[in-house]
Amino acid sequence: MKKSITILMLMALSTLLSAQSYQQTSQGVKAEVGRTAIELQFYSPRIVRVLKYPKTEKVNKKSLSVIKIPEKTDFKTERFNNVISLSSSEIIVTLNLTTGDVQFNGLDTRPFIAEKSSSSLFTDKQYKSGKTYEIQQTFLLDKQEAMYGLGQHQQGYMNQRGKSVRLRQMNTEIAVPIIHSVKGYAVFWDNYSETEYKDSFDGMSFTSVSGKCIDYYFMYGKDADGTIARIRNLTGQAPMFPLWTYGFWQSRERYTSQDELAGTVRKYRELGVPLDGIIQDWQYWSTDNTHWNAVEFGNPAFPNPKQMVEDIHRLHVHVAISVWPSFGPNTNIHKDLNKRKLLLNFDTYPHNNGVRVYDAFNPEARKIYWDYMNKNIFSLGMDAWWLDATEPEDNINGETLDGATFLGTYRDISNAFPIVSVGGVYDNQRKVTADKRVYIFTRSAFAGQQRYGANSWSGDIDSRWSTLRKQIPAGLNFSLCGIPYWNTDIGGFWAGRAYPGGIKDIAFHELYVRWLQFGTFTPMMRSHGTNTPREIYQFGKRGDWAFDVQEKYINMRYSLMPYMYSTGHDITNNSGSMMRALMMDFAKDPKVYDIDNQFMFGKSILVTPVTDSMYVNRTRDGRTVADFSAAKIQKVYLPKGADWYDFWTGEKIKGGQEISKAAPIDIIPLYIKAGTILPWGPKVQYAEEKNWDNLNIFIYPGADTEFVLYEDENNNYNYEKGIYSTIKMMWDDISQTLTIGARQGEFPGMLSKRTFRITLLPAGKSIRSLTDKADHLIVFDGKEINVKM
Repeated sequence: MKKSITILMLMALSTLLSAQSYQQTSQGVKAEVGRTAIELQFYSPRIVRVLKYPKTEKVNKKSLSVIKIPEKTDFKTERFNNVISLSSSEIIVTLNLTTGDVQFNGLDTRPFIAEKSSSSLFTDKQYKSGKTYEIQQTFLLDKQEAMYGLGQHQQGYMNQRGKSVRLRQMNTEIAVPIIHSVKGYAVFWDNYSETEYKDSFDGMSFTSVSGKCIDYYFMYGKDADGTIARIRNLTGQAPMFPLWTYGFWQSRERYTSQDELAGTVRKYRELGVPLDGIIQDWQYWSTDNTHWNAVEFGNPAFPNPKQMVEDIHRLHVHVAISVWPSFGPNTNIHKDLNKRKLLLNFDTYPHNNGVRVYDAFNPEARKIYWDYMNKNIFSLGMDAWWLDATEPEDNINGETLDGATFLGTYRDISNAFPIVSVGGVYDNQRKVTADKRVYIFTRSAFAGQQRYGANSWSGDIDSRWSTLRKQIPAGLNFSLCGIPYWNTDIGGFWAGRAYPGGIKDIAFHELYVRWLQFGTFTPMMRSHGTNTPREIYQFGKRGDWAFDVQEKYINMRYSLMPYMYSTGHDITNNSGSMMRALMMDFAKDPKVYDIDNQFMFGKSILVTPVTDSMYVNRTRDGRTVADFSAAKIQKVYLPKGADWYDFWTGEKIKGGQEISKAAPIDIIPLYIKAGTILPWGPKVQYAEEKNWDNLNIFIYPGADTEFVLYEDENNNYNYEKGIYSTIKMMWDDISQTLTIGARQGEFPGMLSKRTFRITLLPAGKSIRSLTDKADHLIVFDGKEINVKM
């Protein structure tokens, strides 16, 4: 009897102690389990922050990615034995007070993700810079659950299940610790040190080399678009890019003089090949590396850069220029930063020249960086920035990692360098003018970087077929982290490694035109590389296959301009995406989960790039021979849940099957989803050459659909004040009726009247055969019109 009473007393005492070990807060709960403090914080009904740290530590962390202020969220707290349950209107999160484990469920108790029991680990680490922890959290996933994200990597697969990925910023590798589930949720591991993602039979884990706390966010979106919307709600929305940036860009490493740069633009105009952007890569400052990246013109081959920019502008082309985050010792900016102790301690490229990286974590350093850019370059009329090496390039060792920055040791925050550096340029340019939108393309990124007008590219990749294929899952996984703008060097950067003959080798021609076809359907279409020039006229003349294929796809890019710009509005206004993994639109079709060579461009166009050589072979005696006598075949999977139209032939095909598509050198498989309204722009030499006053509207029947045509002033921030217009078009498939809704909004220079050339595509007919014909010519003056087809 005494023993029973003792047990009851101990149980009561245990329950009392447990009850005292947590407290409810306005955002969630705080608890102490063993030696660990735990906080659950609702940021919204669908977003929950989980914070864990040793009780001996005081944690007051300010995120470099998260900008959302927690909104007031109603939630209900219940306790079942030693489990606390917090329920919002969207999700249930539970905390086990015995083990400290957290679990997320739907309101129907459907499991999302759960921490593995007692898997929150803090391992003491002592470095010269002081004490820290290696931190780890392991999660349990459903066996068949597909996971995506983690940034941009070159492994060549989509699904991250069963994989290990090192998350450290490097040239060609972009670390974004966001994992995105096909079940409609994401987890952001908010840590800036080198991190390992690993998924095995033991569970899915994040392990970071340094941190004072485990800090992650669970975001529930129901589907992929909703999940990306939650990521952007937490870390920032993506601003609009200028219309011209969706056009074709020409670049090389590098134009050696202002005459060569401007001469390239003139050549494109003489040929009548569309062009909107030209890029000046490095060494416009000097060829002496002690003057590396002076952030000002100093090379005598560029005697009058302001005149150069004006000459290019007169040809309706825009200019971008390369700026690095590191500076040679004989530059004014290096001396200025060094005097203020605003340089980091490690050697960087070009090595052994005293070149140092600035402390981008320091707002004073970011301001100095921008002041030089503004005074010496932006004031010339420069239109865009190529922020190269924003990893930044470094020689990682203990001394480097122990080095101090404004926000702590470099070990603690190195992965966040790109977001603070790029963010400083964006924020400071916005202070200078609202008349020119910020456009940055950058070699690295971190979670939240979409809010800074940044378009990342995949770095200095090789010119190889295998590398081309790897770019597809690299870009798609990057986009699934909530950062919608991404591109590659068309043709690959290092051409000389695989093609020593460069532009003279027709094997390189085949790779290049296939890469350019892929680039047509990425957010930025940009030709660039080293070892060989890539201007279209380097490949021959009209009538030569390599020239003609490029011209065909560059013109197609401009025809898609209304579609792309409207998709850009959807990105900004509705947290949309431009490059879409197939699981985003066809999550109910498990066959798409691992497809790594196809994607949706916007919500209507299925793209299957050709990523194998088909027509050029090397003979036994070393000669290269092209044989186009017979079209080769590309396999294509058409996702289940839609019917599809072959863009080139108009043939209608049922989804849910793999097909074989002929892929001659000028064709890549393109399929339009049944239930599509596709605007088709006029033939132009640059993006703003013609108004969209005589716009083709093609309807692919088979399902109800809608499309919102977006227009504004093209290159200022007035759209943020609501100065833009939208025209919503709705297709009713049963009644075969197109409703063009009343125009919403207005802006200076807006078309008061326009003609829509509306065509219902019959099976077996393609856009290319109908661009000069139309079923209906509709004069639209802003009022709703119903068109019976």
